[in-house]
Amino acid sequence: MPAFVLISCNNNKEPEVPIKYNTQSKFEKEGELLFLKPDGTSIVKVNIEIADNDAERQMGLMNRSFMNNSQAMLFIFDMEEPQAFWMKNTIIPLDIIYVNSNKEIVSIAANTEPYSEKSLPSTGPAIYVVEVNGGFCDQYGIAAGTKISYTRNQ
Repeated sequence: MPAFVLISCNNNKEPEVPIKYNTQSKFEKEGELLFLKPDGTSIVKVNIEIADNDAERQMGLMNRSFMNNSQAMLFIFDMEEPQAFWMKNTIIPLDIIYVNSNKEIVSIAANTEPYSEKSLPSTGPAIYVVEVNGGFCDQYGIAAGTKISYTRNQ
């Protein structure tokens, strides 16, 4: 059973939000995500953890020391708008994939630098963000225009 610690976050922009931090950083499959060519042909499937509330989105993959290439995190936001992520407290390099409401990739921040506080903004509005291991997009030919499809476990 994972060990949890509650952390309070307050960045002066939002009210204090308690975050459940998994000190063992065990991947928990909550669904599957497919990357698709514009014609709908499947490129690759990954298992996903889903971050769909403020606390989960704030924690993301921070402090996780390892992720299999078959794993990803899907962030789901309430509104489609420009998004920006950073790598503070993120140990592994990631490809951060920004996806619009049509489930089409609008931009990718590739091979991001661990621990960096540099803002990595989308180039257009996004309602989804997918984080995969750094180099994943190059390995599978995933680029702007690629589509995604996902399912949640029941």
